[in-house]
Amino acid sequence: MNSEWIAVDWGTSHLRVWAMRGDTVVDQAQSDKGMARVDRDEFQAALLELIEGWLGAEPVDVIACGMVGARQGWVEAPYSAVPCAPTPVTPIRVPNTDARIRAFVVPGLKQTSPPDVMRGEETQIAGFLASRPNWDGVICLPGTHSKWVQVSAGEVVSFRTFMTGEMFNLLSGHSVLKHSVGTGWDDAAFVDAMADTLSKPEQLAARLFGLRAADLLQGQDGSIARAQLSGFLIGAELAATRPYWLGQRLAIIGATGLSETYAKALKTQGAFVETADSTECTLAGLLLARNLTRQTA
Repeated sequence: MNSEWIAVDWGTSHLRVWAMRGDTVVDQAQSDKGMARVDRDEFQAALLELIEGWLGAEPVDVIACGMVGARQGWVEAPYSAVPCAPTPVTPIRVPNTDARIRAFVVPGLKQTSPPDVMRGEETQIAGFLASRPNWDGVICLPGTHSKWVQVSAGEVVSFRTFMTGEMFNLLSGHSVLKHSVGTGWDDAAFVDAMADTLSKPEQLAARLFGLRAADLLQGQDGSIARAQLSGFLIGAELAATRPYWLGQRLAIIGATGLSETYAKALKTQGAFVETADSTECTLAGLLLARNLTRQTA
């Protein structure tokens, strides 16, 4: 099976690839060989492991976004400064690749004040805006490092990053809370914890230790602790981003479960939220990037 082009989302932990014909996915694959798990001279081999069966005699365009363009990645794709379009420049060509591929990496975006950067999310934003002409508002991209992005007139105006997802993983797996946070979920506990920290973010550190104390003294169920931990952290994030979402047109781009969690939290505060699938937005953004490479070929 030969593909017309290949879409690649290469993050810190995972590598995802799609064989494409136009905007249609004809096959897909993934591995755990993210940017943090391969050396610079191993990127091509990690990619070929997944796409070898999609290649033919003629070279195929490979369009990649994410941490593959970082300083430690396959090729460094310099950041573009905001305000600018989500993908303002032609993707960077990877030199000296296998003759069967032409590989390109989408550059990320940077903000000088306050300092901030993104890689991968700019492609999702471009894909989201492609199907929504003249869309203005705020886009939330929840994840390991959640992004809040102000969009106006087709440009990213400003953005902020929050380490909420990484903090959840560290606290639940590598702190004293690992003994109290279990599996499962409790919606009511999440909503109450989120509202508590949203109104009193200065209490966050005390609320976190309270999860351990509630387990030791009251035998609190681990599923409740898990939901509360998420609620406390997301509540603190929403408190910090209130100027972004309060009274604004708002969209969430992310994996279904996490997007629903953020949407639920925001809706309890009266926000109107639309959601979009992160994979669909990524593929639409990579298609736009591919068209840029063809225009300049």
